Amino acid sequence: MTRDPLDVLKHVFGHAAFRGQQEAVVRQVAGGGDAIALFPTGAGKSVCYQVPALCREGVGIVVSPLVSLMQNQVEALRQAGVRAGSLQHGQSPEEAAATRRALLAGELDLLYVTPERIVTERFLEVLDRIPISVFAIDEAHCVSQWGHDFRPEYAQLGVLSRFAGVPRIAVTATADERTRADIIKVLGLSHAPVFTASFDRPNIAYEIVERASPKQQLLDFLGRHRSESGIVYCLSRKKVEETAEWLSGQGFRALPYHAGLDLSVRSTNLDRFLKEDEIVMVATVAFGMGIDKPDVRFVAHLDLPSSVEGYYQETGRAGRDGLPSEAWMVYGMSDVAARRRMIDTGSAADAVKRVEKTKLNALLGIAETAGCRRQAILSHFGESHGGGCGNCDTCRSPVRCYDATEDARKALSAIYRTGQRYGGGHVVDVLRGKVTEKVTRNAHDKLSVFGIGKDRDERAWNSVIRQLVASGAIEIAHEEHGALRFGESAGPIVKGQVPVTMRIDPAPARGGGRAPRRPDATPVAAEDEGLFQALRAERTRIAQEQGIPSYLIFNDATLKELAKKRPTSLEEMNGIPGIGDRKLSVYGETFLAVLSPSPAPRVA
Repeated sequence: MTRDPLDVLKHVFGHAAFRGQQEAVVRQVAGGGDAIALFPTGAGKSVCYQVPALCREGVGIVVSPLVSLMQNQVEALRQAGVRAGSLQHGQSPEEAAATRRALLAGELDLLYVTPERIVTERFLEVLDRIPISVFAIDEAHCVSQWGHDFRPEYAQLGVLSRFAGVPRIAVTATADERTRADIIKVLGLSHAPVFTASFDRPNIAYEIVERASPKQQLLDFLGRHRSESGIVYCLSRKKVEETAEWLSGQGFRALPYHAGLDLSVRSTNLDRFLKEDEIVMVATVAFGMGIDKPDVRFVAHLDLPSSVEGYYQETGRAGRDGLPSEAWMVYGMSDVAARRRMIDTGSAADAVKRVEKTKLNALLGIAETAGCRRQAILSHFGESHGGGCGNCDTCRSPVRCYDATEDARKALSAIYRTGQRYGGGHVVDVLRGKVTEKVTRNAHDKLSVFGIGKDRDERAWNSVIRQLVASGAIEIAHEEHGALRFGESAGPIVKGQVPVTMRIDPAPARGGGRAPRRPDATPVAAEDEGLFQALRAERTRIAQEQGIPSYLIFNDATLKELAKKRPTSLEEMNGIPGIGDRKLSVYGETFLAVLSPSPAPRVA
C-alpha cells in the first residue's frame, strides 16, 4: 500500500469518510488480500476496488459486463482526475491501440475490460508484462448458472488466479446463497472474507397493485413523477414499443429499448436517457446492468419479473443517489402463466428449471404478502427485518386478512369437478353460477359446485385463485392453455386438514398524489429550491458542452449540499461531499459564481 485509502477517498472522490463496511473492504484489498463484497446498489461498490487500485502500484483491471457501464465509469473517473481507459467492442482500431500503448507504458490507473477479452490467452499475455494493482470482478453474480444474468465467460474468470500476489475482489448487488457459493467456487475465492452490507434500500418505496386497467394505472402512477426520469419494464418487445408510443401520446418523453431494436437506435436512446432529464425509458430487461444514472426516481413493472433477484436488481436502479424513489408493479394471473410458460419451454436443464420455478414462487410470495414487503424481500436474502418499514404499500395501508379455508376448498373443488382442464376465468364462472355458452356446452351448470360461490364477486374469486397459485396449491398448466390443476398442497386443503388465511385485496385505486415519503429523505428546502435549480442549469450547460451525462459533473446530492451550505470560497466548497481536488479546480469557480455574485477568491 503506497497511499492511504482515506487520503485517496478525500482528494480524488471528495468524501471525508467511508460508508458502512467500505473501509474494511478497501483496507483488505489495498493490503493485498482478496475479498467478496455483497453490497446493494447505491452502497458504493465501485469505491471498494477503485480506491485500492489507486493506493497500490500498477494498474487496476476491472472486469465489467457492459460497454455502457464501462463508458460511464471511465468518464466519471476521468472527471475525478483518474487515468482510466477501457477496451471493448465498438472502439475504433486507433482508440484501442492507443489504450493498449497507454497500458503498456504505465499511463493508466484503471482499465475496464469485458469478460470476453480478459479470458483470451493473448490478453492474459499482455497482463503478464505489466504490474497489476488489483483485479476487480464487477457484477460477480454473472458467474452463476443459477443467477438471472449468467454470462458463460464469467465462468472462466478463475484463470485470474494465475497472477500470484495480485488481490482479487468480486462485487455484486444481489446474490442468494446458491449464487454466493458459485462466486466462491468459480473464482477460487474460498479463502476470501465475505463482506455483506444490508440489502435494505430505505429510500425506495415499494408498491405492488392488482392488475385492473394497467395503462390507466401506470398513467396514474406516472402522474406522481412528471418531470422526473424513470424506467418502465415490460416483458415483450412488442409491449415495450406499444407502451413507449402510448406514453409519448400522453405527454411523456418516452423512449423504447430492447435487444431487437437497431443498434444505432438503442445507443441513441440510451445516450438520451443518460444525458437528458425527464426521460422515461420503456424497456425489457435488456436494459439492465450498467445503468449508472443516479437520479432515476422510479422503476415501474408492467409485467412480473422472473425472480426476487431480478426484481430487486431492477427496482434497485431507482434512487442510487439515496434520494426518495419508487418501485411500482402491476401484477395478475396472466403474469404467472407467462413466466411459467417461459420456464417450461426454455432450453435449460430440468434442474435449472426447478430452481427458476422456486425463484418465481418466492417472488409470488412477496407479491401476495399481507405483511411488510421490505421485510419479505430482505428475508429472501437472509437478512432479518422487523417489518413496519412505513415505506411500502402494505405498511402505509395495512392489508386485512380473513379465514379463507372454505373459499379455498370451494375453488379447489370447482377445479377438480371440472376436470382440472380449464383456466381461471371458466372456474370463476362456475363458482359464481354464471351461465355461459362454455358452461352449458360442458354441462358444468349441472355440477354440485355450480354457484357455490355466488356470494362473492369475480374479483374476489380471482384473488383467491391467485393466492392459491402463489402458495403452490394450484399450478398453471401452460401446455393445456393455462388450465388450473392441483399443486402439492391442494389435497390437505380440500380435506379440511389445514387452515387457510388470505389477504383481502383493497379495491384498485386511482391516485395522482405523491406517495408518502420517509421523513429522513427530505427534498430541497423551499428557500434553497431556486438556487438548486440554478446550479442544475449550470451543470446541464457544462455537461452539454462536454457531451457527457450531467451527473458526472456533480450529482443532485452534491448540488443540494451546495444550495444548503452556500459556500463563498473554494476552501469552503472543498468540504462538500462529492467534490474532489480536480473537480474543485476545474468547476469550483464556475459554481461559486452561481452561488455568489461576488468574485470567488482562489485557494492559495
